[in-house]
Amino acid sequence: MSSYLIDAPIHIFRYYFALPPHWHSRSGYATEAVYGFTNLLLDMLARRPRHIVCAFDESLGSCFRNALYPTYKCSRALPDAALAYQLAACREMAEALGIASFASERYEADDILATLTRKLRRYAPVIVSRDKDLGQLLARGASSLWDLVADRRLDSEALEQRFGVRPEQIADYLALVGDRGDDIPGIPGLGPKTASCLLREFEDIEALLAQLDRMAVLPLRGAKGTAARLEQYADQLRLAKRLTCLEENMALDINPGQLRPQSVDLYLALALAGEFGISDLGGKMMRILGCAHGESE
Repeated sequence: MSSYLIDAPIHIFRYYFALPPHWHSRSGYATEAVYGFTNLLLDMLARRPRHIVCAFDESLGSCFRNALYPTYKCSRALPDAALAYQLAACREMAEALGIASFASERYEADDILATLTRKLRRYAPVIVSRDKDLGQLLARGASSLWDLVADRRLDSEALEQRFGVRPEQIADYLALVGDRGDDIPGIPGLGPKTASCLLREFEDIEALLAQLDRMAVLPLRGAKGTAARLEQYADQLRLAKRLTCLEENMALDINPGQLRPQSVDLYLALALAGEFGISDLGGKMMRILGCAHGESE
């Protein structure tokens, strides 16, 4: 049996923008994301996991990274009432299905996943996400990143083939090239190919910054100019690394046993499905919830 750590926001947003608004709650809100996310959770439970956890985000604007860099994720608008309703409904549905769920106003879902990976290291958990930022967790005990919707898995070897860096260098890679989605600037004129070349030569950005003289004479196009820019933007680069590196020591007072699928009040789950206008998942719920937990360890 596998242990699954689910990046809830990336899936919720995926369904929110991809599915047509065919479902509505009794209060009148569209619930296409609730439908898609609940369906995903049922598929995960059908696999009879050893552990299953959802990490949610409640930290937009209040994350510790905003204190370090006030413009962090500044281009992301706060959820409007319609999206906020679906985000809350997805967490309520996950908990009704017996899935442990966590969120924080100080830490992001990615940090929660990093902390849970550390706690479940001996079980080699699967990170259910397509977010490249989480690739660094492959160096911290996760066995793979799994894009469930596309059914694509990345282990350490596949990630290195895709990005040209090892999992433990993902935070350094993102610090060098920047992360547009999080409003983290990269080094001007330095692209993914150059970043991966540098990180094959140097272990991390500190090793790189400590050896700029050697870097300047590498057989790399524009090496001297790149070295000068790295020196000029050294403080920015170190700050970016703090932003891209995931926090794995959150104070989550839990043990692995609490992360197993929990017993489910089927009547409550079905009632919530009715409230959220997704009763067409009721039959699937009854089939899966009747057996999904029986063989969990």
